[in-house]
Amino acid sequence: MVSTPGSGSHQTHHPEAHQLPGEPPHPGAPETGEAGVPPSPLPVGWARLLADGETVARYRAFVLRRGPDDCWWWTGGLTDTAHGTFRAGSHTTSTSRVVPAHLFGFRLAHGADSIPAGHVVRHTCDEPPCQQPGHWLLGTRGDNNRDAAARRRLAGHALTDVRGAVGRARAVQAAIAAADGPEEIEAAITAALAAGNPSGALQNPLF
Repeated sequence: MVSTPGSGSHQTHHPEAHQLPGEPPHPGAPETGEAGVPPSPLPVGWARLLADGETVARYRAFVLRRGPDDCWWWTGGLTDTAHGTFRAGSHTTSTSRVVPAHLFGFRLAHGADSIPAGHVVRHTCDEPPCQQPGHWLLGTRGDNNRDAAARRRLAGHALTDVRGAVGRARAVQAAIAAADGPEEIEAAITAALAAGNPSGALQNPLF
């Protein structure tokens, strides 16, 4: 059985109320100061989090790196949209924050200021947990919505998985955790993905 940090935990994490500078509010996150929600702590910039070696090591430990064209699966916590999430920073330095894994990873690859205001990081593979830098593309939220609307009509595509995005991500994480050694991981991932397309029909994606 392959052991990866957080794999097989099947936890869905809801983003916390605090935000990093320049980051749009997470969907469903309560407003700061809302009844029952403590005020947000002082903001901590992305550059400081990216410079923290323990945070970078923690992020990388949750990423199953594969081939240069394959999805690199996130094995840690998931949001309710199936995006990876993990705790960056440290409680002892008052920098602890739960951050979206793909936003951390994109900035790790391209720099702290690499995501312009009004832009999002899109997944060309349409796999929200994917941490493959080659599968990330900057664009607007409108670009992202238009791509999703077009591709969710393609038979066998990730967006048509009968389990939904979170169910698909959890199935892959469980398959990775249950695989008996690295040599079985690829077959396990393939089987987990295929289970979400009972008809077996397949249409080519746009990318």
